[in-house]
Amino acid sequence: MTQNQTKDEVKKRILETIGTAKPATTKQLVALIQEQTALPKEKIANILLEMENENSLQFVKQGLQEQPTPQSTKEYLFSEKATWYWTVIILAIATSVAVFAIPEDSYPIVYLRIVLASVFALFLPGFTLIKVLFPTKVPIQLNSENMDSIERIALGLGTSLALTPLIALVLNYTPWGIRLIPLTLSLLIFTLVFASVAVFRELQAKVTLRPQE
Repeated sequence: MTQNQTKDEVKKRILETIGTAKPATTKQLVALIQEQTALPKEKIANILLEMENENSLQFVKQGLQEQPTPQSTKEYLFSEKATWYWTVIILAIATSVAVFAIPEDSYPIVYLRIVLASVFALFLPGFTLIKVLFPTKVPIQLNSENMDSIERIALGLGTSLALTPLIALVLNYTPWGIRLIPLTLSLLIFTLVFASVAVFRELQAKVTLRPQE
C-alpha cells in the first residue's frame, strides 16, 4: 500500500468520524483518529491541515465541523460564501454612479471617484475573470487559504492590466469610440456578467467537491 493510498484512507476515516462521532474540538477528533489508526498526533494534524487547504474541511472557533454548502443558487447567493460577489457588484455599480454623478472639478469628493475608478478598471475585471477560470483554487501550490486570496488579488491586478486596454481597443473600432461613458459601461457589463458566471461556477464546483456522506 502506497503512502498516498494510506493518506487517502485516513482522510476518508476522518470524514466518517466527523459524520458519526461529531467531535466538538480538533483535539477530540485527533484522539479518535489516533485510536483508530495508531498514527502520531503530528501526522494526523498535518493531514487535517492538508484537508482544510483542499476545502474538504473548515475549522471554526467553536470546534471542527463541515460547513454545508447551500445546494441552490439562491441560497448560495445569500450565504456568507458569496460575500465576494456582492462586494464586486456594489463596487462596480457604485463606481459607475460616481463616474457619472461626480464632476471632475468637485473637490475633494472627486478623489473618491478616482479611487473607485482605479479599483474598477485595474482590479475588478481581472478578478472576476480569474474567478470564472478558477472558481475554488488558483492553479498554484499554496500553503493556506489566505495565500489563495493573495494570489487572486495579484492575478486580478495583472489580468485587469491586460483586459482594460483590450476592451478599450475593441471600443476604438466601434461607433462609440474610446470615451468615458462607453468604456465605463463596457467595464461594468463585463464585470457584472463575469461575476455572475463566476459565482455560479463556484457553487457548482463546491457542490461537486463536497464529500458524500
